[in-house]
Amino acid sequence: MPELPEVEVTRRGVAPHIEDRIVRNVVLRRAGLRWPFPPALPQLLAGRKVLRTGRRGKYLLVHFEHGTLIIHLGMSGHLRVMAPGLAPEKHDHFDLEVEGTNGPQVLRMKDPRRFGAVLWHDAADGELEHHVLLRELGVEPLESGFSGKLLYDQTRQRSAPVKQVLLAGDIVVGVGNIYASESLFRAGINPKTPAKRISLARYEKLAQAVREILAEAIIQGGSTLRDFISVNGQSGYFQQTYFVYDRAGVPCRVCAAPIRQIKQGQRSTFYCVNCQK
Repeated sequence: MPELPEVEVTRRGVAPHIEDRIVRNVVLRRAGLRWPFPPALPQLLAGRKVLRTGRRGKYLLVHFEHGTLIIHLGMSGHLRVMAPGLAPEKHDHFDLEVEGTNGPQVLRMKDPRRFGAVLWHDAADGELEHHVLLRELGVEPLESGFSGKLLYDQTRQRSAPVKQVLLAGDIVVGVGNIYASESLFRAGINPKTPAKRISLARYEKLAQAVREILAEAIIQGGSTLRDFISVNGQSGYFQQTYFVYDRAGVPCRVCAAPIRQIKQGQRSTFYCVNCQK
């Protein structure tokens, strides 16, 4: 599943093509994906101006004056910007056509597995942060509200392994499986450690590691796992710099001990028993 860096890479790729543009048309080629498409979406958006794009966790946000389009890429979805008139392929389910500086452009969503989503939050329904998909999300890891003290304060009663706490999303949002493993390695923390047993000093190191890992992944275009490609069709290459993720049995880049793989909450965890205490 595309994680926070991949969604942010997508947002940055999309933004110059749709921000400050007028929507000409919306095409829905099926009833929905993970959830039904808003049936009146073409009427809601035609003739309206895209004010800006945003991101909340793994959700891409397209803001209008009267509401916000919420897009989730699911397991296999991705967005492409293309010229109008190109015939849709089998799994091209959603088009947003806008006026461009050099003519119209189409933002097209492909989602073979159909676990993605295109939803609408009307401004008349209240603040976007209260939307059912967004209201329980934790702080953004790349914003000022995220810190080691926040992690420390919020985990004093949590006996679950620290990696599971990172993935839960209620304290900090968007630190998915890949980047949690890499961040814990950089901070030198064993992923099996109960969250409440980690000190403030170690959480400060972890928060810094999370910020660094996510920022580096965004710069490198995210990770290419299965179906993810960016808006311009290029693949990310952060996976070439993994220290632990998907490296089971391979020597650690720091100490040469074999990287271990375990299951935590049905997800694979990778770590170095020597470097992570």
